[in-house]
Amino acid sequence: MPGRVCCCCAALRPRYKRLVDNIFPEDPKDGLVKADMEKLTFYAVSAPEKLDRIGAYLAERLSRDVVRHRYGYVLIAMEALDQLLMACHSQSIKPFVESFLHMVAKLLESGEPKLQVLGTNSFVKFANIEEDTPSYHRRYDFFVSRFSAMCHSCDHDPEIQTEIRIAGIRGIQGVVRKTVNDELRATIWEPQHMDKIVPSLLFNMQKIEDIDSRTGPPSSPTGGEKEENPALLAENCFRELLGRATYGNMNNAVRPVFAHLDHHRLWDPNEFAVSCFKIIMYSIQAQYSHHVIQEILGHLDVRKRDSPRVRAGIIQVLLEAVAIAAKGSIGPTVLEVFNTLLKHLRISVDFELGDRRSSAGSATFSTSSKESDERIVQNAIIQTIGFFGSNLPDYQRSEIMMFIMGKVPVLGTTTQSLDTSHLGDLGTRRIQIMLLRSLLMVTSGYKATMITNALPPPFLDPLLSPSLMEDSELRQLVLEILHNLIDRHDNRAKLRGIRIIPDVSDLKIKRDKISRQDVSFMKKHGQQLYRHIYLGCKEEDNVQKNFELLFTSLALTTIELANEEVVIDLIRLAIALQDIAIINEDNLPMFNRCGVMALVAAYLNFLSQMIAVPAFCQHVSKVIETRSLEASYFLPETIFKDKCNLPKSLEKDEKNLFFLTNKIAESLGGSGYSVERLSVPYVPQVTALFSSGKKPHKCRHKSKDEDRLSRRKSIVDTVSIQVDILPGNNTEDKVDNTEEITFEALKKAIDNNGLEEQEKEKRRLVIEKFQKAPFEEIAAQCETKANLLHDRLAQILELTIRPPPSPSGTMTITAGHAHYQSVPVYEMKFPDLF
Repeated sequence: MPGRVCCCCAALRPRYKRLVDNIFPEDPKDGLVKADMEKLTFYAVSAPEKLDRIGAYLAERLSRDVVRHRYGYVLIAMEALDQLLMACHSQSIKPFVESFLHMVAKLLESGEPKLQVLGTNSFVKFANIEEDTPSYHRRYDFFVSRFSAMCHSCDHDPEIQTEIRIAGIRGIQGVVRKTVNDELRATIWEPQHMDKIVPSLLFNMQKIEDIDSRTGPPSSPTGGEKEENPALLAENCFRELLGRATYGNMNNAVRPVFAHLDHHRLWDPNEFAVSCFKIIMYSIQAQYSHHVIQEILGHLDVRKRDSPRVRAGIIQVLLEAVAIAAKGSIGPTVLEVFNTLLKHLRISVDFELGDRRSSAGSATFSTSSKESDERIVQNAIIQTIGFFGSNLPDYQRSEIMMFIMGKVPVLGTTTQSLDTSHLGDLGTRRIQIMLLRSLLMVTSGYKATMITNALPPPFLDPLLSPSLMEDSELRQLVLEILHNLIDRHDNRAKLRGIRIIPDVSDLKIKRDKISRQDVSFMKKHGQQLYRHIYLGCKEEDNVQKNFELLFTSLALTTIELANEEVVIDLIRLAIALQDIAIINEDNLPMFNRCGVMALVAAYLNFLSQMIAVPAFCQHVSKVIETRSLEASYFLPETIFKDKCNLPKSLEKDEKNLFFLTNKIAESLGGSGYSVERLSVPYVPQVTALFSSGKKPHKCRHKSKDEDRLSRRKSIVDTVSIQVDILPGNNTEDKVDNTEEITFEALKKAIDNNGLEEQEKEKRRLVIEKFQKAPFEEIAAQCETKANLLHDRLAQILELTIRPPPSPSGTMTITAGHAHYQSVPVYEMKFPDLF
C-alpha cells in the first residue's frame, strides 16, 4: 500500500512516523484504522513534545496526497488530525496547531469543493476548542480572505454553489468565535477584515425571501434549517458578530454595511437596508445604539448630494433605528439627531426651490418629479423627527420642543433659527410649515402636569408670533400644537367639529380642579392666547377647519384653564368676536362674518352648559333658537354646509339675534360672578414682540389693532407727562424770604404734613391699580380721563378776556394774534385721572 515500507527500513524509522503510517489502511475505503489510531493518540498524550513532529509528518503526507488526488487518504489524514486535536490540550499543542492550520489552508486552496468543505469543517471543530493560553502571534488573515471568497461562490451547479457558500459562512463564524473572545487578539475587528466579512454575510442575506419575518429579535431556527439555508446562516452569523462587538470596534463593524448598500444601490428601494439595520439594532448591546445612529447621520451627510430617493431611503433607515433605540439608551445624540435632520430639511427645501427656479421658463415632467421626490425626503424627515420625539421621556421631549421651536424662522425674535435668508418668502414658509408639522408630532401625547411646563414663555412667544399668522395652514398647525399641549385629559376628540352641542354632559368631559400654577399662567399669558384667537378670527383666508380649531381652542381653554376670572375674560372675548362680525371694520367677506357668528354661538352654548348658570343658558338657548328660525346662517350647522345662502348684509338693530352683554352680566351677576369687567370691551393686548419695538414681517393686523393700541399708549404717556408738571410751581419764581416762627406757622406746617400723607396714599393706590387692574380697563379709563383733560384745556383756550401784564407764577396762553388772560398754574383745575 502507499506509505508502507519494508520491515528493515521500518525498524530504522522514528516511532511517531511508524505510528502515523499504521493508521492508513491499504484501501482508503476501509477508513481510519482505529486500533492504530488509539496507539497514536496514547503516544501523543504521553509524549506531547512529539506533537509538532506528528503534525508536520501528517501535513507532509496530506500535501502529497492532495497533489496526487488521493482524496481517500486526505480524508483519513484530516480525521486523524481532528482526533489528535480534540485529545491533546497541553502547551505543546501550539506547534501542532500550526501544522493543522497549514493543512486546512492546503485544502481550502484546492479547487475541489469536497476538500474545501472538508477543510472548513475541520477548522470549525478547531474553532470550538478553548485553548488554555492564547497564541498572540497566530493570525487568520488567510482564512478570512478565503472564507469570504467562498461566500461569493458562483459555481454553475446550484447545489455545489450553496454547499460552498454555507462552508464559507461557517468558516467566518469559526474565525469570529476563535478570535473575538480574547481582547488582546483583536485583529479580526480591523477594517481590512471587516470589509471582507460583513459584505460577504450581507451578500448571502440578500437571498432571504421573506425579509419582514426576519427583522425582529434573533429567532431560534432548527439545526437543519441553519445548515441548508445560506441566508439564514449568514444572518445568524451577522447577529453573533454584532453581539460580540464592543465600544471600540462597533464602528468598524457597521461602516462596511454602508459601503455594501451603496455599492449595490440598495437605498432605493430600501427594504433590505431597513432589515439590515433592524438586525443591527436588535443585535448590538443597548448602550451602543447611539454609535449606529451617529454612523447613519454621518452617512446621510456624505450622501447629501445624492438623489432624493436615496436620501429618503437613508432617513427611513434612521427612523427604524431610532424607533428601536428610543426604547433603550440613546446616549448624547438626541440633539444631534434633530440638528442634522433639520439641516437636511433646509437642504431639501433649497434643492426643491432651486429646481423650481431653474425650470421657471420651461415646466418639464422631470422637474415636477424631482419636486415630488424632495417632498418624499421632507415627509420622511418630519416623520422621523416626530416619531423620535414622541418616544422620548417628557423631560427630554420638552427640550426638543424648545429646540425645534427655536429653529422655526420667526421674524422679530432672536432665536437661532434655520438660515432661510437665501430661500425667500416661499422657502421660509415651507420651512415654517414643516417644522411646525414636526413639532405637532413631537407634542402628540405629551401630558404635562403643569401648563407652565408645556408652554414656557420662550416657547409660547414664538409659537404665537404674528409672523405665523400670515398663512391659513400655519395658523391651523399652531392651534393643533396648542391643543396637544393644553389638552391633558384627552377631551379634544370629543370636541372635534364645530357644532351646537345639545347636552354637553353626554360628552363626558374629563377635568380637574384648576391648580394655582394654571391660574398664575393665565394671569401672565392668558392675554396672549386671547389675542391669538381674536386676530385669528379676523383673517380673510379662514376656512371651515380654522373655525373648528378656534372653537376647540376656546373649549379646551375652558376645560383645562378656566376659573371664574378666566370665564369672564372668555365671554368678553366672545362678545368682541361678535362685534367683529357686526361692525366689520376689517371688511371681511360675508362667509367669514357668518363663520365668526357661528363660532361665538357654538362656544357660548358650550360655555353656558359648562358653568351651569340657568339664566345664562336660557339667554344663549333663546338666541340660538331665534337664529335657527330667522338667521340659520349664524349657526355652524348651516354656514359650513357646501351650499349655504349667505345674506347680503347684517342688520345691527336685530338685537334678538345677538348675545347681549347686559343680559349676560345680569344672568351671571345673580350667580355670584364678578361682572364689572364685562362692561369693559375686550381689546387685544400688545405682545412682547411688539412692546420690544420689533416690527413683525407682514402682519396684516398691525395697521389696525396695533396702531390703535399704540395711540392709546401715547395718550396715556401724554397725560402722565401733563400730570407731572401740575402740582409744583416754578422754582425760579419762589421768593426767598424768612418767615417768623409762630404758633400759626407750626399749625400750618402740621396741616401740610397731613396733606403729604394723603398724597402718598393716593400715589400708592394709583400704583396698585396699575399693577393689579386688567390692561383693557386701565386703557379705557385713561382714554376717558384724557378726553376730559382735553375738553378742559379747550375750555381754557376759549377764554377771550384780555389779560393784564403777566404776574410771576402765571402761565400766558397765546393763540394766533389773540392774547388771552394768564391763569396761575396752581389754580388750573384738572380732573382726577385715577
